[in-house]
Amino acid sequence: MEKEPLSGLYHAQQQSNHQNNNTPPPPLLPVPPRQSQRQQSSPNQSRGPSGQPPRSSNLNFWLLLVVLLVLGLYLYSYISNANSSSSPQREELTYTQFYQEINAGNIKTATFIGQTDIVGDFRQPVDGHQQYHVYQLPQPQTDPQLIPLLLSKGVTVINQAPPDNSFWINLLITVLPWAFLLGLFFFVTRRATQGQQGIFNFGRSRARLILEDRPSTTFADVAGVDEAKYELQEVVEFLKTPQKFQRLGGKIPRGILLVGPPGTGKTLLARAVAGEAGVPFFSMSGSEFVEVLVGVGASRVRDLFDQAKKAAPSIIFIDEIDAVGRQRGASINTNEEREQTLNQLLVEMDGFESHQAVVVLAATNRPDGLDQALLRPGRFDRRVTVDRPDWSGRLAILRIHTRNLPLAPDVDLEAIARATPGMVGADLANLANEAALLAARRNLDYIDRRCFEDALDKILLGAERPLVLNEEDLRVTAYHEGGHALVGLLTPHSDPVTKVTIVPRGQALGVTMSTPLDDRYNYPKEYLLAQITYALGGQAAERVVFGTITTGAQSDLMKATALARQMVTRWGMSERLGTISYSERPSPFSGVSEMEVGQPYDYSEETAQLIDEEVERIVRSCYQQAIDLLTSHRRTLDRIAEELRRHETLDGEQLRAILAETGATAAPDERAPLGTPQVIAPPEPTSAPVPPEVGTSRNESEPPASAAPGNDSRLL
Repeated sequence: MEKEPLSGLYHAQQQSNHQNNNTPPPPLLPVPPRQSQRQQSSPNQSRGPSGQPPRSSNLNFWLLLVVLLVLGLYLYSYISNANSSSSPQREELTYTQFYQEINAGNIKTATFIGQTDIVGDFRQPVDGHQQYHVYQLPQPQTDPQLIPLLLSKGVTVINQAPPDNSFWINLLITVLPWAFLLGLFFFVTRRATQGQQGIFNFGRSRARLILEDRPSTTFADVAGVDEAKYELQEVVEFLKTPQKFQRLGGKIPRGILLVGPPGTGKTLLARAVAGEAGVPFFSMSGSEFVEVLVGVGASRVRDLFDQAKKAAPSIIFIDEIDAVGRQRGASINTNEEREQTLNQLLVEMDGFESHQAVVVLAATNRPDGLDQALLRPGRFDRRVTVDRPDWSGRLAILRIHTRNLPLAPDVDLEAIARATPGMVGADLANLANEAALLAARRNLDYIDRRCFEDALDKILLGAERPLVLNEEDLRVTAYHEGGHALVGLLTPHSDPVTKVTIVPRGQALGVTMSTPLDDRYNYPKEYLLAQITYALGGQAAERVVFGTITTGAQSDLMKATALARQMVTRWGMSERLGTISYSERPSPFSGVSEMEVGQPYDYSEETAQLIDEEVERIVRSCYQQAIDLLTSHRRTLDRIAEELRRHETLDGEQLRAILAETGATAAPDERAPLGTPQVIAPPEPTSAPVPPEVGTSRNESEPPASAAPGNDSRLL
């Protein structure tokens, strides 16, 4: 039975925080976010996200055309409204000058153009002009004597209507606002659909097509997951040479589900399949199926499979399929759109013809929440587990991520691989990148061993802090970390202690690191008891030296209690309770309804009391063992604390030298199980240590809850 490695121990001393009494210490080994390195949609870099070449935008042209049209209409109206009789050959007269010419009898004709202008002819030229133009006319009702005066002087009076430009003005006023609103509507629609060819294409698939002639990731770029590579290589080979399998009656698998923790390389494997298959590869995220409009997701599923059928043989990759494939009816938060999308996906996977070589590849890190109908044979025939890499896998991953980095001669990738148990590919890629950044910050030409060590500490605990501790806090921190280190060195079956430091990093005031020697997936009872004793070494040192304890053991107690509880309830390591596994509350992501999550345990109160008594007995026994070890080796403990205050950091060799100097004998280095370096954190002020709940969704291949990364120290 294959099991996930049990995490090792990584202790840290942190500072008290009286303002936050209930917040547990943050996880020490966060999984870095997955780097999105998705393939482009076609070999041409200018192609859009939908796989179609982007159309040239005519927005600027239409805007310019509208502006020119408005200006043209305005100028035409202005010119037409101007006095068409105004001319350089006409004498411009004021109204007073016009009256003077009338009284002088020099006006022959007078043509009234509306109520704004008068033009006509002189009897005798004035300043060489035979015609005149009168502007700035008063209102007719203010000068009723003008017409009779003209007639009395024998002037021919003509009334002429002004040119009518109201049609163009009304047309401009009516059409322009509607044209602006229509243009704004189409502009907003085009931006909202993001190039999906209009507002009526919500149901079109957004899958990115990776063509066979595009350079891509290959299986040579994937390391540490050899079993998964073998399974996927078989699929690629079937697509390339199907007759090799068909001659014996073999059929291509309908679907392959990649399952594993975040950062293990599931998406990278899919990209490698795209690079190796040589067939059209359609890539889409599970969240891209679901929209606000009901029915859009199902339409996109149909369109995606239609495209894949036309391009068969082909591969469809759905990343994070749990976004659309979650179990139906599991909670009150289900929605009709997601269920319709899942139903359509079920129909398509079991509905296309068997002779059509269309393989569905999907990835998820939450397989327990997927609908059972999606996981049955005929849909996802194979489940490929992409687990955390072992020592050799981590070494291969480090070689890939450092092959283009200038490494110093003192860099030992094998030692780094052993010092990073439990890390996945994304963590190791981040480690190599952080080491390169540190080397650049220090103006180095090569990345040396210290850069990798500091990068690992930075990832696990955070950057160094210029924190100045008072003498008392520094002394308590030194003895606390010294207690962890000494108990780890003296306890048989414990992982070897490789480093102890009191340099503040992140929220930690100090760190004690222990690294297993070799890979192992079965954990004996002696090893688990040694882990509990090791976790309680910090508080035991405080009691031995100072006669009291501080808040620096919150996570120590939480981790030790959780590990002891798992020994009793899950692994049958209690003599009183025997080899019985007692159930625990289910995980919210296991597909069980929310009504069932809060159900009580399925054992009696008397059994629960026995469990509590056994957990207390195990923890108390290990705590007493730690006190006895530190009491009998008080001189060695004082020496370690003194050296820590002097040098701040001690490695494994220096610790063993101190043991030899004081006459203490370290426990022999035995083959220890692989695990994630763990920091056991302290409790916060005034908060009592409470054992964490452990969900039943954790399968038996997972490590104990106490092995989860944490902190062993005073919290900030």
